[in-house]
Amino acid sequence: MKLYIAPYAPNPRRVMMFLAEKGVRNIEVITLNLQEGEHRIEEFKKKSPLSQIPTFELDDGRTLTESRAICSYIEALHPEPNLMGHDAFERAFVEMWDRRMELLFSMPLMMWVRHGNPVLAAVERNQNAEVASYNQGQAMRMAKWLDSELATRPWIAGDQFTIADITACCGVDFAKMNRWRPGDDLPNLKRWREAFGARAAGKVAA
Repeated sequence: MKLYIAPYAPNPRRVMMFLAEKGVRNIEVITLNLQEGEHRIEEFKKKSPLSQIPTFELDDGRTLTESRAICSYIEALHPEPNLMGHDAFERAFVEMWDRRMELLFSMPLMMWVRHGNPVLAAVERNQNAEVASYNQGQAMRMAKWLDSELATRPWIAGDQFTIADITACCGVDFAKMNRWRPGDDLPNLKRWREAFGARAAGKVAA
């Protein structure tokens, strides 16, 4: 099996963190250079028609894109340690929080960076300052709400570390490119990120 990723890209890192928590090491990792457009060449587009990374290739040639879908496949192959819930309610509850972290927190953080950081101009060719500002505001509002939620529990979806924590951390760490990370004004979010850093997923390089 092969996993196609790119340096600094948060969605491939989401899968790498998931693999680290699972202790899965038998997957070949292939790094693509986005600045040079290696994800857009025809050979790769046969694996990923929309030029998406991460792309996960099975030994029989079938492929999966979308980081959440790849993680779901890995969870089915390696159910322990469980990162997506044990029963029907837990799975739905974790997915609820994972969707919140992806759509309401990490995505705004990523859009803020993609449209507001000049380093990414080569990748995000239509950077828009208004898009950056709007998403920064959304992300900061969500950060305050999440900080209040984390006052009641150690991890985002409860007492157990889950994929929701991984999804949130990918957004938080990507925002370091814009010199933002949870500080003393967000003590619970800061504590959560420090606890994350002590785990296997926290050792995966950005």
